[in-house]
Amino acid sequence: MREMAHRGKQKRVYLFLDEIQRLENWELYLKKFHDLRYPVRLVVSGSASSPIFKKSRESLLGRVKDYHILPFSFREYLLYHSRENAEITEELEDTYVKGKTAQGMFAGDPKHLDLKKVTIYPVSDNLWSAAQAAFKDYICSGGFPEVWNLETWEQRTDYLYDNQVKKVIYEDLLIAAQFRKPEQLKSFYISLLERPGQEVNLSQIATETGVLLAQLEKYLPLLEMTDLITHIKKFRKSPLRVRRGNIKFYQIDLALRNAVLRLKDEDLADPTLLGMYAENLVYNALRKWPGTVAVDYYRERDEEVDFIVQLGSRKFLPLEVKYRESIEDKDLSALLSFCEKFNIHQGVVVTKNREPFGKQGNLFYIPLLHFLLLFD
Repeated sequence: MREMAHRGKQKRVYLFLDEIQRLENWELYLKKFHDLRYPVRLVVSGSASSPIFKKSRESLLGRVKDYHILPFSFREYLLYHSRENAEITEELEDTYVKGKTAQGMFAGDPKHLDLKKVTIYPVSDNLWSAAQAAFKDYICSGGFPEVWNLETWEQRTDYLYDNQVKKVIYEDLLIAAQFRKPEQLKSFYISLLERPGQEVNLSQIATETGVLLAQLEKYLPLLEMTDLITHIKKFRKSPLRVRRGNIKFYQIDLALRNAVLRLKDEDLADPTLLGMYAENLVYNALRKWPGTVAVDYYRERDEEVDFIVQLGSRKFLPLEVKYRESIEDKDLSALLSFCEKFNIHQGVVVTKNREPFGKQGNLFYIPLLHFLLLFD
C-alpha cells in the first residue's frame, strides 16, 4: 500500500482487490486506508452473496459506493456473442442503445409514456436471426459468463448448482443468517422453482413442505437478498397493502432453475415452459426500468393480467405476455377488461413472432426479442 501511495502522488492509482471477502476483517483495513487519506482509489469485488457484505457495508458507511451486479441481460448476452460481427454490433448499438426504435417507449420519464408517439423502425433480418439463435442459448445457459465456454451441459449445470445455489444456501446464508436447517430453505427454494410465474400462497407451500409458515416468511427475504428468487404481489390500486396473500415468484436467472431441476435442451422446447420463461424474462426486464414504482399482477375471478407497471402515483401500464404462434381475441379479454375497468387507454402485448409490431387500437404489440433488447 505504501508503494501505491507513492505512485499516487504522481498520478491517480487504482488498486483492484477481487474476492475480498476471503480476507478476515477486510473492511477494517479499507476503512483505515480511507481515513488516512491514501491517494489510492480502491475497487473491491467478491462473488459472495449480499448478506455476507451487509455488515462490511455498515462499517464503511459514508466511505463506499456499492454496486450490485446482476447476471447478464439478454441484450448484454447478444452483444457479447456478436462482438466480432461488426454489422450486428453496430445495429444493436444504433437501434437499441441509442434509442432509435421502440426504445423511445421506455426512454425518459416513464410517467410521460405515450404509446401513440412511438416510432417503429425496421430491424434487419440478420439481427433478428442472431437474436433468435442467441435466445435459445440464453434460456439454457443464462447470464453467468463463466459457464458459457464450458463444453458440456453437465459441466454448466454442476458449476451453477455448486457455486450459485449450494454455496449460497449452505455457506453464505448459513454464516450470515445463522440458521440451523439449510435443508428446509433448499426445500422451499425448490418448491418455488416448480412454480415459475404461478400464483401461490405461502400457507399452501408450508403445508406441502412441512415447514412452518413463520419460517418460510423468514426464508423468503433471504432468497431474494441472494438473487435466487424474486416475487410480485397482487395489484391493488389503493396504496394500502395486505401483508399476507397470494404472490407470484420469478427467477433472477433461469439457468439456475435449469441447473437445480436438471432440465436439458429438449425439456426447454416445451411451448408451455417457454411461455413461462418468456414471462419471467419480461419481468426481469421490467424491474430494471428506471422510474418504475412497482410491478404487480392482476387477478380477479377468471381474469388475470401478467404485469401492472406503476409508472407514477396514478399512472399504470398493463402488460400481457403471449408467447405463442397465434393470438386470438379471447386471449386479450382480461387485458382489455382491466383497461376498461380502470380507465386506462394503453396496454402492451409481448408476442412471440416478428409480426404484429406496433399499435393496434389501444394495445401496443411488441415481439419478446425486441422487448428484451430494450433493457440493459
